[in-house]
Amino acid sequence: MLAGVDLELGSEGITVVLGPNGAGKSVLLRVLAGLQAPDDGTVLWGERAAPGNAVAIVFHQPALIRASVRANVQLALLPLALPRTERGARVQRVLARVGLEHRGDDAARLLSGGEKQRLALARAWVARPRLLLLDEPTANLDPTATETVEQLVREIRTDGARIVMTTHNLAQALRLADDIVFLDRGRVVEQAPAERFFRRPQAPEAKLFLQGELPWRISFES
Repeated sequence: MLAGVDLELGSEGITVVLGPNGAGKSVLLRVLAGLQAPDDGTVLWGERAAPGNAVAIVFHQPALIRASVRANVQLALLPLALPRTERGARVQRVLARVGLEHRGDDAARLLSGGEKQRLALARAWVARPRLLLLDEPTANLDPTATETVEQLVREIRTDGARIVMTTHNLAQALRLADDIVFLDRGRVVEQAPAERFFRRPQAPEAKLFLQGELPWRISFES
């Protein structure tokens, strides 16, 4: 549930959305993706009211169709009406970039959890979105698979996509974030560069959250 969110995001970088359970993190991503309409207010994309095909979203449990790995990626290109040769080339390139080029003809359901998440990222990446939304993309993955997904997130950012992601993994936020948006009870209570947020959070809610979540004793600079 969101409550009067006032938020402006630039065109570059990785924003990590943090907050306790029920703070509204996933709802915020769904609103940004156009999957859920706000009860009040507007979401503007520059001067436009809708993002068109410029946004993609990946959930922590990827929704894959019962088809091959290649067919799952091709699905994202259908709205773009590309020539068949270009579609095939794009699919092959992105599968290679996520390390699944050898699994293209395999059924998606046969992939491991980490491979399924890489497939979901490939499907989002192949359409070259301007904004990629990631909702807990490594929540169910082991450390090795998590590291692989994080590296892909960095590559997608380098490739030109703006990324907004949620996570409960504060170490992951430290590794990936350029800036942090902290939600509490549906409101943005702090937005700051990541280094400053973790060193000197301003909102009392953010301080309490960090002190409760980090597995070591923490004090903040005054």
